[in-house]
Amino acid sequence: MTEFFDALERRDPALREQAVLAALPGAVAHAQTQTAAFAEILGGVNGTDVTSRAALAALPVMRKHALLERQKAGRLPGQPLDPFGGFSAIGWTGLRAPRGAKRVFQSPGPIYEPEGLGADYWRIARALVAAGFRAGDLIHNSFSYHLTPAGSMMETGAHAIGCTVFAGGVGNTELQLQAMMDLRPQGYTGTPSFLKILLEKATELGLEMPWLTKALVSGEAFPPSLRDWLKARGVDGYQCYATADVGLIAYETAAREGLVVDEGVIVEIVRPGTGDPVPEPQAGQAPEVGEVVVTVLSPDYPLIRFGTGDLSAVLPGHCPTGRTAMRIRGWLGRADQTAKVRGMFVHPSQVAEIVRRYPEVTRARLVVSGEMASDRMTLRAEVVRAADGLAERIGETIRDVTKLRGEVELCVPGSLPNDGKVIEDARKYE
Repeated sequence: MTEFFDALERRDPALREQAVLAALPGAVAHAQTQTAAFAEILGGVNGTDVTSRAALAALPVMRKHALLERQKAGRLPGQPLDPFGGFSAIGWTGLRAPRGAKRVFQSPGPIYEPEGLGADYWRIARALVAAGFRAGDLIHNSFSYHLTPAGSMMETGAHAIGCTVFAGGVGNTELQLQAMMDLRPQGYTGTPSFLKILLEKATELGLEMPWLTKALVSGEAFPPSLRDWLKARGVDGYQCYATADVGLIAYETAAREGLVVDEGVIVEIVRPGTGDPVPEPQAGQAPEVGEVVVTVLSPDYPLIRFGTGDLSAVLPGHCPTGRTAMRIRGWLGRADQTAKVRGMFVHPSQVAEIVRRYPEVTRARLVVSGEMASDRMTLRAEVVRAADGLAERIGETIRDVTKLRGEVELCVPGSLPNDGKVIEDARKYE
């Protein structure tokens, strides 16, 4: 293996965009014809016309709660069984899908995810190579092998680059440590916190593992402080951003500058509560934080504009390692900022609807303050030019959309924090 998984990573960006847009209409049309869910969600859309980023952005975002509701409906007694809610083009005997799935996994919800038959179905191999793994390495995989797909995701990626895997799974710290001492793996895959536990236990027992030099971690935050802690103990740790629904989304490289987006997905950053991509930043401005929306170019489990609920932002420029794909800053929080105010839920989509009615408002943030049962809402709205009575009209719209009274504070553009928050809960809970 070389420093790169394949030549796709170093493509001219224009050629990548050309290839992505060439594949996009077929992927959308396939999702419409092979899955009942997208046949309904994209009803009236001619998939072959989705040949541009703008056309893709015009399609609805499908968020996890909607996927869960469709899956629940597909499991109701007396109904034709469809545990995937109509989103999967693969299944097993008795389902509408014509082709078989290799495995089925369950995530909290419960949400069920199929695994297709293709090698490296979750596309993790690319992240492993970027983290320094090579053919012939033994990998100690401490991700779960039951219910959730994390263990299989890492294992199939490792096999794709010629690695051997020890299926450690979760827990059993002392047994896993014994296996590490007996087998001497070169690398680790799992959560960063469990790797820290293993290394701390080794120190407690007076054991050393100089052969363990690399790790690909995921599933939780990987702050620089923990990365440095591992490095001080001889382990070079890298992170990847993946989900059970879409597989690999982005991965870290030796440059340590954000995460490079995988070649098998299309990533958009949209304003929370909407499907609208964040605007291109003007000179001197940082890219806006928003929700990560992913389109998976997979024939088995096609997901078109899947809202992950995670916040991130585009990182300008290309990776110094030579990889030319889009980069994102990494995980910056959750986009689902629903708040309960005076007994009623207020959603980011409602804030988006308020903003939509006023073109002069470029960005807004609903701040909920005070104390529980005695709280108040203030919509802080960035406005280029405020006409007389604008604040009052926006206030009426707040009441119309949310059924709650709210104050309005007009702000100059750029005054709101660039953290992706649409609703800020600043109440005191003490």
